[in-house]
Amino acid sequence: MFELVKKLAEQGFISQEEALALEEEIRNSGKKEEEVLVSKNLCPEDELFEMKSSLSGIPFKRKDEIEVSLKALEFIPEESAKFYRMIPLNIEKNVLEVGMVFPEDRKAQEVLNFLSRQNNFTFEVFQISFSGFNEAAKQYRTFKKEFSQALEGIEEETKEEKVKTGSVFSQRPLSDDAPVIKMVEVILKYAIDGEASDIHIEPFQDKSRVRFRIDGTLHASIFLPAMVHPAIVARIKILSNLKIDETRIPQDGRFSENVYSREIDFRVSTFPTVLGEKVVMRVLAVGEGTQSLEKLGLQGRNLKVVEEAIKRPYGLIFSTGPTGSGKTTTLYSLLEILNKEGVNIVTLEDPIEYFLKGVNHSQIRPDINYGFAEGLRHILRQDPDIIMVGEARDKETASLTIHAALTGHVVLSTLHTNNAVGVIPRLIDMGVQPFLLPSALVLAVAQRLAGMLCPECKRKKKPTQKVIDTMIKEMSLVPESEKAGLSFSNPETYEAVGCKKCNWRGYKGRIGLFEILLVTDQLSEIIVSNPTEEKIWKEAKRQGMITLRQDGIIKALKGFTSIEEVLRVTEE
Repeated sequence: MFELVKKLAEQGFISQEEALALEEEIRNSGKKEEEVLVSKNLCPEDELFEMKSSLSGIPFKRKDEIEVSLKALEFIPEESAKFYRMIPLNIEKNVLEVGMVFPEDRKAQEVLNFLSRQNNFTFEVFQISFSGFNEAAKQYRTFKKEFSQALEGIEEETKEEKVKTGSVFSQRPLSDDAPVIKMVEVILKYAIDGEASDIHIEPFQDKSRVRFRIDGTLHASIFLPAMVHPAIVARIKILSNLKIDETRIPQDGRFSENVYSREIDFRVSTFPTVLGEKVVMRVLAVGEGTQSLEKLGLQGRNLKVVEEAIKRPYGLIFSTGPTGSGKTTTLYSLLEILNKEGVNIVTLEDPIEYFLKGVNHSQIRPDINYGFAEGLRHILRQDPDIIMVGEARDKETASLTIHAALTGHVVLSTLHTNNAVGVIPRLIDMGVQPFLLPSALVLAVAQRLAGMLCPECKRKKKPTQKVIDTMIKEMSLVPESEKAGLSFSNPETYEAVGCKKCNWRGYKGRIGLFEILLVTDQLSEIIVSNPTEEKIWKEAKRQGMITLRQDGIIKALKGFTSIEEVLRVTEE
């Protein structure tokens, strides 16, 4: 009777006794088999629905394969889609692709048949999961009609433009109500509405795809006709003061827009591809670039060490980690604390991400030989107290950064290493003399960003014994003061569920995981004598440094994030 329960038992996810208990629970609960099994988290959700697909013969679309065409949304009313858990995905040659959680539901089939007769289309059904449905359902937004109307207008205008000029977009001025302007406005609104950090507009052979990066992951693909792509790119170039007719090389720019009564900066990068130009826009809310150190995720020993370090009158603080790990945001938060009336702060950046009142921001321009090294030489003539260098990219910049710290300045910069301990060997590899480091370097701060669990829907979950063993092993060297109030023998963690408040993602926002190495007298001796990574690690443990994974485990036990997310972002 319960085919999925039987399948789970056959594949070893559950025992026969557990299968019998589950069948009894399903009968008594009044819920569908899939609902109960997903709530038990017995196996990955996509894997469960893939099993269902193999039993029914209906092809399965994984959550990350679901892409929604805006035109398709018009074929099934939102109320029907939500009630029957079915979502229109794409419409092509009058064939509508429909994703259904319960394709076997007879009432849902009747509704779909009625709509197909009424609107004169045929349909093809795909099996999707609950999370796949929720992801796609986010496309039903209040401005869906606005998007569709703009799309119709831009398609019509593009066709007329091609007839008149032989090009899909001419350089003539656009009126304020031009469809292409409305289309770009709606894309920007969608990004702000979904709290996206980036917007990707990508050309394909037969379509243009718009994606939004939310909490570190690209989400919610929207497909537009390929013919409108050049017009949208050209409009963004106009806003960013970029060359419209230059499509062969990358270009960078930025513009500001008032969206929902908020001033938003958009940092723009165009990139030539075989099929046309791709555009990526970083969304930067003016005045919202900095957060308190506690909100960033610094706590306990880490918070205390950073607060003491920035009180020093001079010295170098390096923030390190991969691209997108929040390094610049951390440095800006430190700058906000240091930004007082009596100090002169100068920054060298590529690009400038946020504007702080009272701070002198300078954009480097390699095309005119104004790079980090050249800028640093000039900054030192500007009587600075505090200097921020966007990145120590080469030997010259690293050397000048060290010397700026040695000559009585507070210097903040970023570096690309896997952990805090790797900063010292990396600087030496870049040509910095080891004997200079103890006097200049104060802190090395490594970080990652982990998804923060939605406080409205997160659910307690007992970790597996394997995870518990990993936690106990990792936390054995953590100082007792950092583990106060946390249980490891019978730990409770939390898992992502998904609700309306977090757009069914289970996560809302991100939190930093930190690893902070302090330059002590003992570490100074190691750097000067024999700075091997093994010896630096030994000193790091002696001073009570908490690793990225250990910091993440503490945050998971406190309910800020899930243990699965911690293990994912700290995987080496």
